[in-house]
Amino acid sequence: MSFAVATSPRRERLVRFFLVGLTAASVQLALLWLFVDLGGVNYLVGAFVAIEITILFQYVLNNAWTFHRSRHTSMRGYLVGLGKTNIVRGTAIPLQLGILYVLVTLGTAESLLDNVAVIDSSAEVLVGNAVAIGVTGLYRYALDSAWTWN
Repeated sequence: MSFAVATSPRRERLVRFFLVGLTAASVQLALLWLFVDLGGVNYLVGAFVAIEITILFQYVLNNAWTFHRSRHTSMRGYLVGLGKTNIVRGTAIPLQLGILYVLVTLGTAESLLDNVAVIDSSAEVLVGNAVAIGVTGLYRYALDSAWTWN
């Protein structure tokens, strides 16, 4: 007797995309922290580099797992898909960096941290980036599912 709940392929794909995105967001935040806190890099430059690294990371995971039914298997298909996802996610970079900049500049990210006892120098940037990742997530999903793996 099976207790598994049947899910539609679209719902399954959305859940997998979310899990890949959550994993990549964690990687992106760790990279951003390394670049800004340990490397002394400007937070917008650090965010840009961290975003690009996680674009590549997410493509590999999404191609293998999230969009496994329509994954790119040939070298040409894989490279075309990588180019497409870079275009899709590349268009989200200015949105994400803009949101991050506004949250840090206006102090909105800092106000989200008011109840946190210990705040290091990069916490405001990390919170702002986490919010920006969330805001741009649905945009990236809609374009990736409609164009990159369609």
